[in-house]
Amino acid sequence: MTVEVSPAASPTAFDVLGSVRNILASIADPEIPAISIVDLGIVRDVELVDGMLQVELLPTYIGCPALEMIRATVSERLDPIRADPSSGVRQVLVTISYAEPWTAERISPAGRAALRASGFAPPEAGPRLLTLARPATCPYCGSRRTILENAFGPTRCRSIHYCTACRQPFEQFKDG
Repeated sequence: MTVEVSPAASPTAFDVLGSVRNILASIADPEIPAISIVDLGIVRDVELVDGMLQVELLPTYIGCPALEMIRATVSERLDPIRADPSSGVRQVLVTISYAEPWTAERISPAGRAALRASGFAPPEAGPRLLTLARPATCPYCGSRRTILENAFGPTRCRSIHYCTACRQPFEQFKDG
């Protein structure tokens, strides 16, 4: 997440942006509440310029049904900052951006741990070789002896897998 302040910003602006970062880090993804939108890597940019607080969000998946809910929640949770005259924030603008694609590399290490702890296999990070199917790592036992059961899970951004080692079904968060 990039956080920028205009060059003429007061020391208060830095306090405001610290509060904004804390608020954003406390907002859970509505489909996977174990991970925050910051740890998921969908907060692309936060900028405070001339009283305008701008937050830019990246969708994890085009057509994500939770995107508008996330945008509205961010706007609602940041409204108290706008309402506080001492903050210098006169307006909050939360936008959805397609300037760059969201990728698995955007998930923080804490986010990956939160996904695993809640029974989701994080998407694999790093360079990809051309493969027909890359086995997911089981979040329960760590085995790669897994089978893709269904490429389309409960939402388009998740798939369903089965671990042949510990015999547990699990979901994997897709990469883009």
